[in-house]
Amino acid sequence: MNTHHNLAIKVFTLKKNKKNNLRKVNYLGSAKRALEIESQALQKLKKSIGKEFLSVINVLSKIKGRIIISGVGKSGHVGKKIAATLSSTGTPSMFIHPTEASHGDLGMITKSDAIILLSNSGESPELDDMITYAKRYNLPLVGITSKRKSTLVNSTEKILLLPEFREACPLKLAPTTSTTMMMALGDALAISLLEKRSFSSENFKKFHPGGQLGSKMQTVKDLMHKGREMPLIESNKKMGSMLILMTEKRLGCVGIVNQKKSLIGVVTDGDLRRNMNKNLLEKKIADIMNKKPKVISQEKLAVEALNLMNKHKITQLFVTNRSIPMGVIHIHDLYRVGIK
Repeated sequence: MNTHHNLAIKVFTLKKNKKNNLRKVNYLGSAKRALEIESQALQKLKKSIGKEFLSVINVLSKIKGRIIISGVGKSGHVGKKIAATLSSTGTPSMFIHPTEASHGDLGMITKSDAIILLSNSGESPELDDMITYAKRYNLPLVGITSKRKSTLVNSTEKILLLPEFREACPLKLAPTTSTTMMMALGDALAISLLEKRSFSSENFKKFHPGGQLGSKMQTVKDLMHKGREMPLIESNKKMGSMLILMTEKRLGCVGIVNQKKSLIGVVTDGDLRRNMNKNLLEKKIADIMNKKPKVISQEKLAVEALNLMNKHKITQLFVTNRSIPMGVIHIHDLYRVGIK
């Protein structure tokens, strides 16, 4: 009885596991199919952009105000992301919901702005008031849609048309491929405008001071110890003076300079441990210093300093300009601001 019962449990378990495995394979197949459909659509989008895209970039790059993005439903969600990306890459932008616009938020739009409207079908009645407003004040108006014969196409002077596609949703109902293409097209606009405006990494840093992204954009100059914080001593000084200096500055190193104030070596606490004996104080600084220390320039990103430290298994870097020490950066300075 027990034997038959155990056998039945095993058979049931095997069938159940087999069924679950089949389900996993189907899930993976569905996921890969969705990604393949969207990937093919992006390739078609890449081939489709041309003169009209360049014309839109030319118009938007001359705007003295902001780019206003609007759309409803999933297009609205995509519009918020496009507005955020534009703003962070040097093109002031904001999202306005079309329904809120019809109830007073049109007042946020100035005569120096341009408007981009997103609608896959091109037949979103919620956008009508924004279209009318743009025409009344002669604002540049760009539409993004997939339907060549639509109200949006007939109402806007510039159109970015999405190529023919099929939604990744097997029911052909949920916006999937269409929103992916819209978002990608928004990124293409943002990057093109970034390059047209010669937007630099320094500009990018100003707009991203917080979080890990902001930390990674900090330069060595932003974090280094400089001036009197630098542990520097001339090579002809006594070993005892150097030990006192290293203890006072608490950076685990001392930069050794010549009479011309050029950096000619570095002594770290590791160098001291390796040379620790009863004759240490009698030695010359030049006898124990590293005569070819790793250095970095102050314009480099802080994350580059961390990579250099990790590569050479060191914890400090002197910052130099033509061999003259400008500062020193410690690995803890990088960790403190979240660079890892």
